[in-house]
Formats: sequence, C-alpha cells, structure tokens
Amino acid sequence: MKRQLVEAGRAHAALVMAGDEAIAWAEFGTPEELPNIHHRKQYDAEADLAPDYRITCIFVDKRHRGDGLAKAALQGALGLIAAQGGGVVEGYPHEIGAKRPSNSFVYNGTRTMYEEAGFTHIRPKGLKNTVMRRTVEPA
Repeated sequence: MKRQLVEAGRAHAALVMAGDEAIAWAEFGTPEELPNIHHRKQYDAEADLAPDYRITCIFVDKRHRGDGLAKAALQGALGLIAAQGGGVVEGYPHEIGAKRPSNSFVYNGTRTMYEEAGFTHIRPKGLKNTVMRRTVEPA
C-alpha cells in the first residue's frame, strides 16, 4: 500500500524494495504535508524555526529488522530531499536507554542512527523523543 501511495504521488517516502515488495521506508514531507507529530503541543511551544522537511516515520518489516534497512531508508529520504532542492530537515528519533524497547515502538529510528547520518540534537520532545536537524544541500 505504501508503494502505491508513493507512486501515485499521495505520499513521499524513500522505499527499500525486495522485488516488488516495499519492506522498509522513511516517510518525509513538509510540515504542511505532515502536521501531526507526537508531542505537537510541546513541539510548537518550543519551536525555534520551521524546517523545510520532516522525517516522521521509518518503518522496517519485522521479517527484515536488524539488517540496516532503517539507515538505508533514512539515507534514501535525504537523497530524495536533496533532489527536491534540499533544506533544513528535522527528524524525531527515540532516545534509547538501558532497556531498549521493542523495535515496533522505535517508529522513527534512534538518536544514534540520526547522529550517524549527520543530524544534530536540538532538544527533547516528550519523554523519549528528540528533535534533531541537519541541512541537506541540493543535489
């Protein structure tokens, strides 16, 4: 279904494919396209700028978790954003403590994964989420 939405232009996402099946993706868009984020009230109260793009969800099919596909999807989204002219990109990954939650609850990746992709921690958002940013140059 995600592949159909992307191909129809109804959603923006970097898809990781296995044959004809989308097994992972990173959803992205402008704040206007993706206004509903977790802890929105706190986010709005503490906002210092409006990003050009948001990465709001990274999904990996449970049969393929642990294979680095979340990182691949994130890199794919950054490449697509660069192709669209680049800009300031925000992501909202999870802080992982001593007890790692189930992968199904880490729906937008981890702070470490975003740091490895060149994002900078801006502030916390909620109890276990963060606001992270980086600027993507145009391709």
